Order: sequence, then C-alpha cells, then structure tokens
Amino acid sequence: MEKTVNIIKNKIFSTHIEKDTKKNQVKSTDVNILLNRIEVNKKNESRKKLYFSAAASTGLILFGLIIF
Repeated sequence: MEKTVNIIKNKIFSTHIEKDTKKNQVKSTDVNILLNRIEVNKKNESRKKLYFSAAASTGLILFGLIIF
C-alpha cells in the first residue's frame, strides 16, 4: 500500500516540477536563421508573382486569340 502511495506522490510532484522547469528555461533564437527564412520567403513570393503574371498574360493571349 505504501508503494502505491509513494508512486502516486511521485507522479503528482513530478508533474509540478516539470511545469516549473519549463517556465525557467529561456528560449533563444538564432538571428541568422530568421534572416535566412526572410530571404527564402521573399524568393518564394517573387516566384509566385512571376508565375501568376505569366499565367495571367498567357490566359489573356489565349482569350484574345479565341475571340479574334
């Protein structure tokens, strides 16, 4: 009976201890990773804009050829 009580107490205390240690940890970020992510996002956005403009101009050309 005492073993089960000790196991239950350990589980209860361990959950509270884990929460406290998570609060005390400091999150750090690497600036280079963030800057590289920004550059990659800019490249992806410019590619998307290029693809969209190419598709739109192709659609307009095809529409013009079909009508005339």
